[in-house]
Amino acid sequence: MQNQEILRVENLKTYFNTDDGIVKAVDGVSFTLNQGETLGIVGESGCGKSVMNLSVMRLIPSPPGKITGGDIFFHGKSVLAMSEDELRDLRGNKISMIFQDPMTSLNPFLRISTQLVETLQLHQGLSKSEAREKAIQMLRMVGIPTPEKRIDAYPHQFSGGMRQRAMIAMALSCNPEILIADEPTTALDVTIQAQILEIIKDLTVKLNTAVILITHDLGVVSGLCNKICVMYAGRIVERGSTADLFRDPKHPYTRGLIRSVPRLDKTSHERLYSIPGTPPNLINVPECCPFHPRCEHTMDICCGKFPEETDFGNEHRTSCWLCSDGGGSGGV
Repeated sequence: MQNQEILRVENLKTYFNTDDGIVKAVDGVSFTLNQGETLGIVGESGCGKSVMNLSVMRLIPSPPGKITGGDIFFHGKSVLAMSEDELRDLRGNKISMIFQDPMTSLNPFLRISTQLVETLQLHQGLSKSEAREKAIQMLRMVGIPTPEKRIDAYPHQFSGGMRQRAMIAMALSCNPEILIADEPTTALDVTIQAQILEIIKDLTVKLNTAVILITHDLGVVSGLCNKICVMYAGRIVERGSTADLFRDPKHPYTRGLIRSVPRLDKTSHERLYSIPGTPPNLINVPECCPFHPRCEHTMDICCGKFPEETDFGNEHRTSCWLCSDGGGSGGV
């Protein structure tokens, strides 16, 4: 089932008040997520990926952060209008999140068993013994050996890969409808990365869980996601199915990201492509295309106004004046 809409984000704006000015971390983002679907959110560090998904769960620290516009709907109900009790039921139970660094996400003073069991008791209403048994089952499901012994270990007694597996077990223990994975393979070696991604893929298929995967690695989303949103400077600059974005990327930024991924069909002496320049400062961003200082196709209009979204069919859309003028559709 991939046709029932469970999450809709409309024109979301999340700003941070700082001494230097207003940081527009998320500036008018819209997307939908259907049941059983996997959505990849990609872009360079600092483009607003994590802030957007923290906003979905209303975990933005206030002050200095604040959701200043737009709305978030879970099964048609506004998350921004939910009470604290409703949010407590939503977080971890209906929408779960795997954070970047499991060492800082797990409480170092509490055993793994305490942290898993507490979640199950709170959201599932299980007794302590029932919750412990299910926690052991979840640890076994994510590939932790002899979970009945390892469950009482402290986080520092687990390796990085095992801590991430424990976080996945905790996130999926309540059978959430949505799993948000915020760069779940950061700081892990490539072998463990592949294992973690395979675990997420297998478990979400079994549980029919929708996934939002946040990453800067297009190689990761290519084999895991149904559709992709490319973010730059707090906005989504291109969106579409994974197949469409890789076959025919429209936005120069998307093309640059794809070109920067190492490829096996390239000769070893070729220099890996790098997008010139650096991402913009998100304080007082001008109302124009934020990518224009780094783009090799910049036109006068790019410096004066943010481009409207162009629809290429099959939900493939991009915000680029180059496409609005009827040119530049080529691939990588």
